Amino acid sequence: MPKKTFCILLVDDDPDDRYLLQTAFEESETPCRLNYVSDGDEIFSYLDKQIQPETSTEQLPDLILLDLNMPKKNGWQVLNELKQSPLFKHIPVVILTTSKSPEHVRKSYSLGASSFISKPSSFSNLVEVTKILGKYWFDVVTFV
Repeated sequence: MPKKTFCILLVDDDPDDRYLLQTAFEESETPCRLNYVSDGDEIFSYLDKQIQPETSTEQLPDLILLDLNMPKKNGWQVLNELKQSPLFKHIPVVILTTSKSPEHVRKSYSLGASSFISKPSSFSNLVEVTKILGKYWFDVVTFV
């Protein structure tokens, strides 16, 4: 039986970070489709389209990777709205950001983050992180 291809939604305003993450997932051979939006407002437009039968082109994401530092709405605002929504609160959200601040980690978990990962400084470490993410979220965890 072929492996399911999982859908990951990356919410990050930095095009270089999006490119690096896409390349890292490809190199890690994680069976996923990576979609992205570039700010905190765009994510809700994207998700709303996925639940409307007449506009839906894809499924809701299996996992959301969320940066904290974004224009319009920051990652905490997005996380809070996602976890307050009956339609989206079941989607696991992994914070993927440059921060290593214990305050940021605590705040993210208190708002409902499933995990907190500081962006690695090297590409090889980023590939390793994508392998671990894929293994944990798509081979170990059971989704709703």
